[in-house]
Amino acid sequence: MKILLDECLPMRLAKSLPGHDVQTVRQMNWLGLSNGRLLDAAADFDAFITVDKNLVKQQSLTARRLAVIVLRVRSNKIEDISPLVPQLIDLLADLKSGTVTVLSS
Repeated sequence: MKILLDECLPMRLAKSLPGHDVQTVRQMNWLGLSNGRLLDAAADFDAFITVDKNLVKQQSLTARRLAVIVLRVRSNKIEDISPLVPQLIDLLADLKSGTVTVLSS
């Protein structure tokens, strides 16, 4: 699965998702793109992972093939995100295109 990590997520999260092609917004040189333009640019990805809970309210996601996963955590530090990794891995195994899923710690 081809996964894009939002710029607000630590790059170390990619190492927690073995077996997936994980890229970051920074690696793609898409830093600073607005949410709409970023989602348009990410059309070749299967999933987009973010901690931006406003993205779902601000963007129409129904016409997109991209699945969006919002991590609700105390902070975007790897220590706060790591407890969600097992749930995230399970979710990625059965992820459906065009869905929005919120994972909470």
